[in-house]
Amino acid sequence: MGAIISRFAPAPTGFLHLGHVLNALFVWKTADRVLLRIEDHDRQRSRREYEAAIFEDLDWLGFVADGPPVRQSERGDIYLQALDTLRRQGLVYSCACARSAIQPPSLPAGTEVAGRDGGSEVRYPGTCRNRGLADAAGVGLRVRLDPSVERFVDLRLGPREQRPFEQCGDLLIRDRDGNWTYQFAATVDDYVQSVTHVIRGEDLLESTGRQLQLARLLGRGEPPQFLHHPLIMKSRAQKLSKSDGDTGVRDLRVKGWTPQQVIRRATELAGELSCDS
Repeated sequence: MGAIISRFAPAPTGFLHLGHVLNALFVWKTADRVLLRIEDHDRQRSRREYEAAIFEDLDWLGFVADGPPVRQSERGDIYLQALDTLRRQGLVYSCACARSAIQPPSLPAGTEVAGRDGGSEVRYPGTCRNRGLADAAGVGLRVRLDPSVERFVDLRLGPREQRPFEQCGDLLIRDRDGNWTYQFAATVDDYVQSVTHVIRGEDLLESTGRQLQLARLLGRGEPPQFLHHPLIMKSRAQKLSKSDGDTGVRDLRVKGWTPQQVIRRATELAGELSCDS
C-alpha cells in the first residue's frame, strides 16, 4: 500500500477553533504526508490576517505540514485547465440564476443540504441548462451532472450511497462573482495534488458523491478514500463557528492555555463524541 497523503485545508475567513484542532488531529494521525492548503477561493471573505493567524496557530500547536502551503487564489491556471477538460466534453454552461431565485421542483420548498462552512445549498432545477447563455461577467458556470448512484465506503461510517443529481442538480463550479466554488476547487486540488485520503467533518459528508462524480469527469481514475469524523458542537443543533471565543485557539492562548491543553481538550471532546455515537 502506498503512502497516505491527506490535506489540512482551512478557509481563511476566521480564526481556528477546537473543531479545526480536532480535524488536524485526525489528519495528522492518519496520514503519512499532510499538505497544507489555504482554501481562499472566496475572495470576498478571505483575509490575509486570518491566513497568517492559521500559520501561527498551527506552528504553536505543533502541526507541521510536508512542504510549503498552497493557496487556491494562486491556482487559477490549474482551475482553467480543469474547466477546459469539462468544456471539451460539452458539460459546462453559463447560469444567470441568483441563489435566492432557485426553487427546487422535486423537493419541498426550502429543502436544503449541507454546504461549506456551515452554509447550505438548494438543489438547482436546471433553469439555464438549455438557454445557451454566453460566458460573461456576472454569470456563473455549472457542470452538467447525469443521474448517477455514487457508492463509497467511508472509513468511519461504512458503506454509503448518494445521488448527486437528486441532491444538488447541476453543480455550480464558478459563481456569479467569478469565484471558483468549494466543490470544484477542492475536487481539482485533491486530484492534482494526488490526495489519497480526504479527512474532514461530517458536515461535508453530503458533498462526497458529487465530488466523486466530478473527479471522474475530470479524468481521475482512482478516487480518494474518505473519512468523515464527528463535529464538536456548540449545541445539539449548532456546530462551532469561528466567532466562538470560548473555543477559539487564539482566545484560549490569551487565557493562558498551553498547546498540550488545547489538544487535550479537543481529544476529550472527540472521546465524548465517540462515546455518544
